Amino acid sequence: MLGPVSSSGNRNRDKIAIVATLVVLVCVSWVYLVYISSGMSDMEMSSSMKNNMGMGAMKPGVPMPWGVGDWISMLIMWSVMMIGMMIPSASPMIILFARLKTQKTAQVKSYIPTLIFISGYVVIWSGFSILATIANYILHSNAMMSGMMGETTSSIVGGVLLVAAGIFQFTPIKKACLNNCRTPMGFLMTNWKDGNSGALRMGLEHGTYCLGCCWLIMALLFVLGVMNLVWIAALALFVLIEKMVPNAQWISWISGIGMLIWGGWLFLV
Repeated sequence: MLGPVSSSGNRNRDKIAIVATLVVLVCVSWVYLVYISSGMSDMEMSSSMKNNMGMGAMKPGVPMPWGVGDWISMLIMWSVMMIGMMIPSASPMIILFARLKTQKTAQVKSYIPTLIFISGYVVIWSGFSILATIANYILHSNAMMSGMMGETTSSIVGGVLLVAAGIFQFTPIKKACLNNCRTPMGFLMTNWKDGNSGALRMGLEHGTYCLGCCWLIMALLFVLGVMNLVWIAALALFVLIEKMVPNAQWISWISGIGMLIWGGWLFLV
């Protein structure tokens, strides 16, 4: 009797540890975002003053190229933001992976493989963060953003992003990626791979499906404000609802229509 009770207790502790890790990841990410947002004005002003020092030849209103510190801070900001926004919607998949890992391998401990699974997922979104940082630099250096962490000032860029995101909501690839994110059991049963390397590959695969489902939604931050916490929270909630509500293709359709209308309006103003 002692063996099963002990095993069950260890499994419960393992599950609590995994859930606690997810909660800490999300909370720390959001605390960091709030901290960055609160100091954003000072950061923009400091950057502007630094760029203007000794740069009398620069044209007024033309942003200076980023330094190494700017690139690093923006990449960290995007990476942390993706963790804070995407981990909540991935949590059902992560928790189910941990449970199945224990059942399939007859191991009590699933914590390490689950961390590896999460790492694979984070790697994919870190790749997106690199591309987002590059796009951020291009827009900012061409004076097409209100600030390093603001929104685009170009109605054309905003309209293109909104229309592209709206059209994407109706595409087969969106539906396929969303279905894989929406059905954790189906994904894990179909794509199961043993060992820690298998956990990493599964995390990468799930991250890829998640990226395929949501990358244009995340790109809308350039329209809504890269560091606008209200819109960040709204998009994170939208992604969570879109993934969690079963058989809710209508959510993608309605949101797609809204994006198309909004994008079309930007082209006209």
